[in-house]
Amino acid sequence: MEQRTNAGAPAVVVTGVSSGIGLGTARVLSANGYRVFGSVRKPEDAKRLSNELGGSFTPLLFDVTDEKAVKDGAAAVREKLKGEKLAALVNNAGIAVPGPLLEIPVSELQRQLDVNLVSVLTVTQAFFQLLATGKDGAARPGRIINISSIAGKLALPFLGPYAASKHGVEGLSDSLRRECLLYGVEVIVIDPGSVATAIWEKAEAVDLSPFARSPYLQSMTRLRDSMVSSGRKGSPPERVGMAVLKVLQAARPRPRVTVGSGNPLTLVSRIVGKRILDRLIGRTLGLSPARA
Repeated sequence: MEQRTNAGAPAVVVTGVSSGIGLGTARVLSANGYRVFGSVRKPEDAKRLSNELGGSFTPLLFDVTDEKAVKDGAAAVREKLKGEKLAALVNNAGIAVPGPLLEIPVSELQRQLDVNLVSVLTVTQAFFQLLATGKDGAARPGRIINISSIAGKLALPFLGPYAASKHGVEGLSDSLRRECLLYGVEVIVIDPGSVATAIWEKAEAVDLSPFARSPYLQSMTRLRDSMVSSGRKGSPPERVGMAVLKVLQAARPRPRVTVGSGNPLTLVSRIVGKRILDRLIGRTLGLSPARA
């Protein structure tokens, strides 16, 4: 993509741009006339992305779970904007915490929710005052785009914390969209299907040794291997970035946008009942109950 730099271009904040969907989004937007403020946690990532994306990109150093750091990031953006308003906020930062719900430490569930769900509200509250709104007379109010997942619709075993966080993002987004009617600000959820990102290398490297004595170990291994295999064949992250771009350009975007190929079970879940789907997943992963 040919990069264009324009000091007067519309500005967008994107969280979690060091890799994957966040990076793909930053690349697409910066190449299409937007100024991107992107959050990263490491100075070396800030330097790398500044070198790659040039003057259209400004790194923001903060962890989305650190409320003070997020507010400091918003203050830095305010200073850079010099009275201008943001065209959009893209809440993308996230992690996946695997494990059986009956065995995983509750602290790990809390960590998952803090990063994927609570931080969405933390970041939105911090940056909302910088968004263009109908209340301040903006002809085109800003937009809030929350990156969810097919896990926001289909909860697989051993990904309970992740599914809970993404179901939460879906519900939070619905409530927020209706509250933002007062300001004319659109809230859109993007549900990526299978996307080829570094998350699959991370998934393959997940240490299952804490569950070595678990009756779920074999089933967890099957699910991990299946997801890694299908994930590597997924859509490039820039495809999600293009979906974000279309949402920004649309006169009236849909509240929910699905991108890329999804898990076949998502389609099956729309056709069959939950009990049948449970049995199908159980047989596939070896979760059928042992006979006495």
